[in-house]
Amino acid sequence: MSGYVKTKDGTEIYYKDWGQGQPIVFHHGWPLSSDDWDAQMLFFLQHGYRVIAHDRRGHGRSTQTSSGHDMDTYAADAAAVVKALDLRNAVHIGHSTGGGEVARYVARYGKGRVAKAILVSSVPPLMLKTDKNPGGTPLSVFDGFREQLAANRTQFFLDVASGPFYGFNRPGAKVSQGVIQNWWRQGMMGAANAHYLGIKAFSETDQTEDLKAIDVPTLVIQGDDDQVVPYQDAVLLQAKLIKNATLKVYPGYSHGMLTVNADVINPDLLAFIRA
Repeated sequence: MSGYVKTKDGTEIYYKDWGQGQPIVFHHGWPLSSDDWDAQMLFFLQHGYRVIAHDRRGHGRSTQTSSGHDMDTYAADAAAVVKALDLRNAVHIGHSTGGGEVARYVARYGKGRVAKAILVSSVPPLMLKTDKNPGGTPLSVFDGFREQLAANRTQFFLDVASGPFYGFNRPGAKVSQGVIQNWWRQGMMGAANAHYLGIKAFSETDQTEDLKAIDVPTLVIQGDDDQVVPYQDAVLLQAKLIKNATLKVYPGYSHGMLTVNADVINPDLLAFIRA
């Protein structure tokens, strides 16, 4: 089934909800939609789980709002979906920006509802380079993202999908035109303003305290050839800050490894969930 959950400010959040069993909730990355989880939702549905994914506000089929494009609201919207579907003993999996959403959701709303968490190529604790985070990405890079998005979003999204996101710009990479087109399709379904403001949300939100507050078993994974999120700053700090974290780094894998390496990643996710 699929449907919409209306939040307190009237935003309608689209979700899909398939199957029976322990719920697994998927949180997508920027600037995509719940469709980015197709490979995982089909896999876990076939293994007897209930799988749920929603489109973040301004993304996919959810309301294109003028406000609320920040990590606090992302987490509150996710909590509204969880409450409406009365999900308990759930596993929450977040990719990239969705990992930030999971971290804030679990920290603020997860008490009594969350069994485990999985952060995949995720943005916490902080992407932006600062005095306290010298290994981060300079603000000029994110300003460049905003400039390219505002000038020609359709070309910018095509360049990201065909280049660094999946590592298709690496020598010898096996390029999938379908994967590129599907990334572009998902991005262009969403709102330009949500994507523009979302860059600040995923790059400048310090989630150190969120990670410290997570008290459920958490799997932290990333590829060491991630060209989008610097993996040394992300997974290593996540594993350090989360009390009960398991760390796994995949040699040579890209930011989009959930899609292009699903045959390897999915069984690993399943093993962690079953453990």
